[in-house]
Amino acid sequence: MNREYKNNEITNKLLKLTIAHVNDTHSYFEPTSLQLTLKQGEQILRPYVSAGGFARIATRIHQLRSDAQRMRRGFLFLHAGDCFQGTLYFSLFKGTANADMLNELQLDAMVLGNHELDMGNAPVAAFVRKINFPFLAGNWDLSKEDLTKHNTLSTESNVLSYVPSTQSAQWLCKWVGDEPVAIFGVSIDKMAAIANPDLDTPFANAIETVKNTISDIRSNGINKIILLSHLGYEEDKQLASQVSGLSLIIGGHSHTLQGDFSSIGLGKQDHYGVVVNDIRIVQSGCNALSLGHCDIEFDAQGRVISFSGRNELLLGRRLFLNASMDQVGDDDAHIAACDFLGRHPNVVVCKKDPQVQSMLLDKYVPRVRALQKKVIANVDRNLRHVRLPDEKGGSEIAPLVAHSFYYMLNKNGQSVEFVIHNAGGVRTSLNAGELSVADVAGKLLPFAVPVGCYRVTGEVIALIIEGAINNATNNGVNGTGTGSYPYTYNLKYRYMAENLLGSRVEELQIFTPELGWQPVEKTKIYTGSSSAYSMKGKEGYQAILQMQGEGFVSQYSMADCFTELLTDHPEVISHFDANQSLKRHWHKGC
Repeated sequence: MNREYKNNEITNKLLKLTIAHVNDTHSYFEPTSLQLTLKQGEQILRPYVSAGGFARIATRIHQLRSDAQRMRRGFLFLHAGDCFQGTLYFSLFKGTANADMLNELQLDAMVLGNHELDMGNAPVAAFVRKINFPFLAGNWDLSKEDLTKHNTLSTESNVLSYVPSTQSAQWLCKWVGDEPVAIFGVSIDKMAAIANPDLDTPFANAIETVKNTISDIRSNGINKIILLSHLGYEEDKQLASQVSGLSLIIGGHSHTLQGDFSSIGLGKQDHYGVVVNDIRIVQSGCNALSLGHCDIEFDAQGRVISFSGRNELLLGRRLFLNASMDQVGDDDAHIAACDFLGRHPNVVVCKKDPQVQSMLLDKYVPRVRALQKKVIANVDRNLRHVRLPDEKGGSEIAPLVAHSFYYMLNKNGQSVEFVIHNAGGVRTSLNAGELSVADVAGKLLPFAVPVGCYRVTGEVIALIIEGAINNATNNGVNGTGTGSYPYTYNLKYRYMAENLLGSRVEELQIFTPELGWQPVEKTKIYTGSSSAYSMKGKEGYQAILQMQGEGFVSQYSMADCFTELLTDHPEVISHFDANQSLKRHWHKGC
């Protein structure tokens, strides 16, 4: 099953095509202040440069599209998922700004990313109603979607989802001259474990969907097939080793920047367009810093017989001495460094497209700037965030974020006694200085996930903590990453890694204002708070599903809670006893 497919007589002949692609743009519409490391003679320079942004991507796309037309090549521009989240533009405008800005880039298609589903299906449904390009979700089964919901996806004609009867994806056919190219997309099939899709819209196995879709496309006489994947780079390579008949995988999710950027301090990955099982695989970093593009020639059998391309870091023309980019480096060394960047094979110095820049400046920047100027606290020293505690200790920020959940919910009528928050919900450390609303919502807690509360027994509290640590440390389980590590407020315990599963949390205590620290009673019911993400039992938090009733999810995001706490009590960020907080949940043995 496909969209935009017309039954022309297919001759299957040589085809020349240019493909440009981005992935994981995460609402980075504006350029980023990016620090480089450059060697000029014996001198090491670490200048800052204005990098990426949608206006630069638009300029480069116009250039590549024009070049393709001049060379009589077809042209496609594709997005490999995760446009949501990441900056204040998403915190403020949710998917509206993303839809407007992506429409300006004139995409040919985009695949669903996991962060599109952080807040459930409704924001995705609103987003697809605004975009003017196909939205590929080939292993997302919308066939049993509840049509009484306010926002539905199965009714939208630009959503290409899963077909249960054939266990394959709907696919898109793009005609390049009189030659068809098929495009389809798949996303992480364990989406329910890392995001928040509605229960009535599950995900099918990605690999089986890919195999069945290739068969379906080829049965229609098309042999030039492109997969848009939001699975991750290693997963793309594994998939390529298990299927045949694909020409190209354009990937996302793992933020992999293929190519050699080591001479400017940004590392080196596999070469662009690595080949696995005769399938080319490409991915282009993240955060709208770079653009990938390749020129491909297909033979009549759909095989790639010629491939050339690269990832390009899109930069402004000046080098700066500081991150605020208000001091230009104009000495001989910096001038020479500018010349070096201009000749670097994986760097393109380009201007901002005036139309895209104008939309951003006129429609969205003013509200963002207002919040960037709203200072809510002063941080008197650097505060460190790590996911797993190390020899220096644990996160100094995550316990304070947990405190803010407690503060916000109790202020608004809930009776929360403790908080458990996953480390991955906090995204960065804090430097000393002024802290604005924008810093909180755009950098520290950029994921617009609401917080909630639930009632569980003391025995379940211990199981929640243990499950989260087991998952984060792969202790007796196949974990999903260190982001599950639990930071708490009003709880302290010992985690004994060598104990049997289910009995690793010892000496669990809860703090009450009236009685101080008290042992947690196994059968007593307590009220706790976590993010809505953790409340779904994801990534080691399965025990939380043993809550009494369904729990309560508030309208407040993590950033809302933290902002409220610091607005009401700005001194707490300086007076908060991080060491005491860490003692409340410190553990040994893992």
